[in-house]
Amino acid sequence: MIKDPTWIFFVVLAVILLAPIVLRRLCIPSIIGLIVAGVIMGEHGLGLVERDRSFEIFGQVGIYLIMFMAGLGMDMGSMKRYGRLGLIFGLLTFSIPFFMGLAAAHWLLGFGMMTSMLLACIFSSHTLVTYPVVQRYGFSHHPKVTVSVLATAFTTFLSLLILAFVVNVKGASSPLHLVWTSLSVVVYMALMILFIPRIGRWFLRRYDDSVTQFIFILLLLFLSAALARVAGIAPLLGAFLCGLLVNRLIPRTSPLMNRIEFFSNALFVPYFLIGVGMLIDMRAFMASRDILLVAAVMIVIGLLSKWLAAAVMQAITRSSGATRVLAFGLSSAHSAGALAIVMIAAAPEVGLMSDEILDATVMLILVSCIVASVATEWGARRLTIKEANTEENRGAFHGRCLVLYDTRKTVDDITQMAMMLSNHRIKTPMVGLTVTFDDEDMDSRKRERQGLLEHAQRITAAADVAMQVMSRVSNNIVSGVMHTMKECECGEVLVAYNGVGQQYPSARTLSESTLLEVIAYEGIVPPNTLRRIVVAVPQKAEYEIGFYKWLEHVCRIAENIGANLSFHAHKDTIPRMRDFLRQHHVSLRAEYAEMELWTRIMSLQQEVGEDDMIVFILSRQGYMSHRGAMGGLPLQIHRYFSHTNIMLIYPDQGHD
Repeated sequence: MIKDPTWIFFVVLAVILLAPIVLRRLCIPSIIGLIVAGVIMGEHGLGLVERDRSFEIFGQVGIYLIMFMAGLGMDMGSMKRYGRLGLIFGLLTFSIPFFMGLAAAHWLLGFGMMTSMLLACIFSSHTLVTYPVVQRYGFSHHPKVTVSVLATAFTTFLSLLILAFVVNVKGASSPLHLVWTSLSVVVYMALMILFIPRIGRWFLRRYDDSVTQFIFILLLLFLSAALARVAGIAPLLGAFLCGLLVNRLIPRTSPLMNRIEFFSNALFVPYFLIGVGMLIDMRAFMASRDILLVAAVMIVIGLLSKWLAAAVMQAITRSSGATRVLAFGLSSAHSAGALAIVMIAAAPEVGLMSDEILDATVMLILVSCIVASVATEWGARRLTIKEANTEENRGAFHGRCLVLYDTRKTVDDITQMAMMLSNHRIKTPMVGLTVTFDDEDMDSRKRERQGLLEHAQRITAAADVAMQVMSRVSNNIVSGVMHTMKECECGEVLVAYNGVGQQYPSARTLSESTLLEVIAYEGIVPPNTLRRIVVAVPQKAEYEIGFYKWLEHVCRIAENIGANLSFHAHKDTIPRMRDFLRQHHVSLRAEYAEMELWTRIMSLQQEVGEDDMIVFILSRQGYMSHRGAMGGLPLQIHRYFSHTNIMLIYPDQGHD
């Protein structure tokens, strides 16, 4: 048996590398391969590797990260919208397994009432082991996934609450202990909700180093998990709560999000799955009929009850079969919660569970994780096929995003904004461009701007977003931009807004040379720390060809950073925007205020602050929504809106 830490780590990495490659050819989810690999190479299998402390530590980190990413992947608007459904599904996926498990354990297996209640808690609780699967398919924000994640938090909390009650009754603890635990939980949650978002926003605004930000987020995660244990609840719930609280600070298409997912899925989550497999002793099942009976009952009840809960939920919501299977897959894997319950109940000071139940629980974990991974994979595939037709057109529009770079200080801001604007379901890279004027200083400026493109590529690569870069030399910078847009089939161009008197082409100058969408952006604070986007819309904007295109772009930004939307528009324009959001962005929180005249935009200076971004929807001269006052906007922005993030959008008017 290998005991040397170096060789243990080598073997584990080899399994993490090879298992998905082999199983992908067999069309088997990689989660199954990692668990089975743990069974084979563990001390109860071939005895190749010792299950040392690294499996306990890395596995603990892995399950914390799974719960953290579940909270991080939640769409806060969807959470508010689907909270009631999450509560209903949570009640179903808790109560049906609980009462079926209680009856089977007490009357079929003959266990005492206390032991039966704890077994019922094992059936009721579940862990989001298969959450990385829905992440891979891009369904983290799907309503059914949101409902399942909320149900997971609910069932885990109830199961661990009953565990605490049973253990206290068994130990004849004072009722004051339960009161004290309840108060500590309330204080813990209040402190987390009050301080975590504020500390996170303050830190991320002042420190932009990628490594520093990454370490800071992990620090918050483990602080929240550790304090949850002190408060008397499971650290898993602390990790999930931390993910919810920093949700709005980490955009989906950002280097920070990509680092967190990579850090989790590359090492710690696989380590956790392999460690679970190493707990399983197949020989113990062959040697004892009692263990086989207990394991068989636990597996049947554990899976059947979760399937019934998903089926009842499907009947209530009248959803498709694919969403039922997906909900079942997300809610049927028993892992961390089940292990926590059985380990506490089997401890000598509690003594409510035997080694037979422990072995049977580990077998339930193996089988449920395998079934859950297959179900989640199948449900996600079917859902992808079903939604392909609706997703290929919604918000896709034509072309790619062209990003025009000029100065070093604006590269980070406009690159991050470009990633938020782009539709990443369409696998076409963004285009980064610099145009150098053809004069005697051309060579030095071209080398300098080549550095800007390299820096932009590093940012997009860190977020796993493709960017094609181009460097042009031209006697006319605007002409160079226009030629590139045509060559690369770009649908919009994004430039940095530098205020009054900028030397590089302004959004207005570009809008006079192209009918495609032109966007200018200036960031005072990082976009991921914004709380609200205020949109000023001129009268008759709904008659412009690019109305829904810019609206989709604004909605994408809001979804990425978890910001609220505040539209100020004419009373005839508001219904069009409201209907679009209801159809395509139901999770967004939006408010609408009537603004009859464009000249009223100056009153918005009192409404926007450092935590907001104001978006001005403009129009080219001669088009329906153009207003004469738009010509003086740069000077007005300089005077009245220099304290907040700014975006100017000239809507698409069709192809050139």
